[in-house]
Amino acid sequence: MTEMAISPLRRRMIEDMTVRNFVEKTQNDYIRHVKNLAAFLGRSPDTATAEDLRLYQLHLTEGGIRPPTINAPVSACSSRTSIFA
Repeated sequence: MTEMAISPLRRRMIEDMTVRNFVEKTQNDYIRHVKNLAAFLGRSPDTATAEDLRLYQLHLTEGGIRPPTINAPVSACSSRTSIFA
C-alpha cells in the first residue's frame, strides 16, 4: 500500500495536534476546517492574517451557519496561528 504524500505544512499540523493529544476525529475535523479556510482564501492557510480569519468567520455566518457550529472551524483556524507558527 502506497502512503499518500503529505505536505510539510499538514505534517506539522498533525504532529502538533498529536502532541496536544487531539483524538483522531478532532484532528480530521481541524484538517477539514483549515482546508476550507484555504479554499476560502485561495492560498495557503499559513498566510492567513487575523483579518482573514475574521472575514472567514463572517463568511460562515453569512452562509447561514449558526454560532455554536462556527466554534469548531473558528477554533481550528484560530489555532492555526500556533500550529503553523
